[in-house]
Amino acid sequence: MNLDQTKAHHFVAAAEHALDRLDKFVVERLAEQGEPASRSAVQRWIRAGRVTLAGRAASASDTVNIGAIVEVCPLPPETTRLSPDVTVVFDVLYEDSHLIIVDKPGGLVVHPGRGHAAKTLVHGLLARGSFTKEGEEESVRPGIVHRLDKGTSGILVVAKNERTREGLKSQFARHDIERAYVAIVMGRAENAEFETLHGRHPTDRLRFTTRVARGRRASTRVRVLERLGATGAATLVECRLETGRTHQIRVHLFECAKTPILGDPLYGKKPVDPLFCSIGERLGRQALHAFLLGFVPPVTGERVRFERPPPFDFTDALDAIRKGKLG
Repeated sequence: MNLDQTKAHHFVAAAEHALDRLDKFVVERLAEQGEPASRSAVQRWIRAGRVTLAGRAASASDTVNIGAIVEVCPLPPETTRLSPDVTVVFDVLYEDSHLIIVDKPGGLVVHPGRGHAAKTLVHGLLARGSFTKEGEEESVRPGIVHRLDKGTSGILVVAKNERTREGLKSQFARHDIERAYVAIVMGRAENAEFETLHGRHPTDRLRFTTRVARGRRASTRVRVLERLGATGAATLVECRLETGRTHQIRVHLFECAKTPILGDPLYGKKPVDPLFCSIGERLGRQALHAFLLGFVPPVTGERVRFERPPPFDFTDALDAIRKGKLG
């Protein structure tokens, strides 16, 4: 069920909801009705005066007291100001009316941000027409619920409606999503499990680190797949995520395992071996690929699992290491 923007919703705060923030209260009550809305959407409604607390306009942070009546009049989804771009190339693995599964190539940014205003995956998704409501003025923005770094290739799920987006976000928050990556790392990696704190680097704002006194929990399991090179100077590994922090695998392999990913421009040093240096330069990105994604679609409720092997640039680098020379 998607949120009905044509009707008002009335809620009375019970004892168990006492002292909740207004935005949190609204999100949770709508979810209980099977009409999920994101917290950012609810906050937008509150700013527009579409949510009242005890008959008065309120702020998102206002406290809901026992017995208080909350009335919610949803707004339509925000329109997107982005222009569709048919030149953005990616593979679609699966699509239905609720979600789309794509294989993102390395080098493609997922969504617009600082330094990347155009030619992102979102621009390409909009060009497919999958997110436009026929006969209506608004265009529904693609629901990006998780991301891959620009240099990382692999599988992404994108939601087409609010119920799917919020349901997937909840699964990610509960760590119920199955995710696995394959990476080529420099050095002799070992099977390991890393459980650390994770936070932004104190001096380099582009990087993240485990070396923080306070941060979010990050958990990665590493399994050796193949020793590479005549002297075992590189390793092919599989990484499985329990949590999904920004740059998590890259940070754990660099700081904890001491085996940075080949070609990683942010974590690790330039290889001393000229062959590895040349292979990394030709690859032009970190040798990291998200090959597996499993989850339960919120609408159908039946678990799905998608796999995609690494692209040519990754396998080309792998073959060059195995052969000990560039092809």
